[in-house]
Amino acid sequence: MANATVIDTGRETDFSDYIALLKPRVMSLVVFTALVGLLVAPVSVNPVIGFASILFIAIGGGASGALNMWWDADIDRIMTRTQNRPIPAGRVTGYNAKLFGTWMSVIAVGMLGLTSNVFAAALLAFTIFFYAVVYTMWLKRSTPQNIVIGGAAGAFPPMIGWAVATGGVSVESILMFLLIFMWTPPHFWALALFMNDDYDAAGVPMLTVTHGKRSTRKHILVYTILLIPVALVLGFTSIGGPIYFAISLVLNAMFLAGAWKLYRRDEDVAIADGYKSERKVFRISLYYLFLHFVALLIEAGTKAMGVTWADWPQWV
Repeated sequence: MANATVIDTGRETDFSDYIALLKPRVMSLVVFTALVGLLVAPVSVNPVIGFASILFIAIGGGASGALNMWWDADIDRIMTRTQNRPIPAGRVTGYNAKLFGTWMSVIAVGMLGLTSNVFAAALLAFTIFFYAVVYTMWLKRSTPQNIVIGGAAGAFPPMIGWAVATGGVSVESILMFLLIFMWTPPHFWALALFMNDDYDAAGVPMLTVTHGKRSTRKHILVYTILLIPVALVLGFTSIGGPIYFAISLVLNAMFLAGAWKLYRRDEDVAIADGYKSERKVFRISLYYLFLHFVALLIEAGTKAMGVTWADWPQWV
């Protein structure tokens, strides 16, 4: 990490600056997928324990975000979309952000262990370590595969939620992990296609910077194709069903159509229209993940009402 030059805004640090360090938008995805993992698990959890567990998972996710901002303050100052973050904007010192993230991590892991079980806490600790150290400190600045490997950090929350309920892992929790893991590269590469100047200026070896946009478009298509069977297979597990499968089919068709369009798209045309198709695929990717997990919740709801789909594969 290079020493970041900060800007003196003339404003004292307030509570909202520390909330911003937690990356609330990213935290919302962590909370939602972890909650789904907990709710679709075959073991019921006391609501108070469940609420507390999700709270500590959220704190752990936010803590890793704070550590990420501490380490990346130098490049955040360069990138347009991150210049107003608390550290490069001079509202929070790097030392305070590091201290904040470290103690929040300790509290989150320790309290999750006391609230639920040691396995879930250990998985949360590993997730924080993976995001803050493996991805942020190592992969992000060293390889264009940063998003591919580092995406595992964002894929662990549903496994943690499942572990809170069951104390372990299963095929279902692994497939939820793989769904997010395989979705992450095409999602972020679609963003990188129209945010490439930021990554280039900051010296982050995103695929668009190291291999060019033509190669990135090919990679988006390949990873989208690899993602589809993972998403569909989840429908044939104990947490899936025909509702999930139907929703997944539609979402995957939309995502694949968008990836195919990006693959065939000429860069000059993309520049001329302001990367409209790239932005559209990025938005589709957001709905893609959210609606897959909503579909899992719907399936869990139908099962809770006594609706079973034991013979549904015969209808396909």
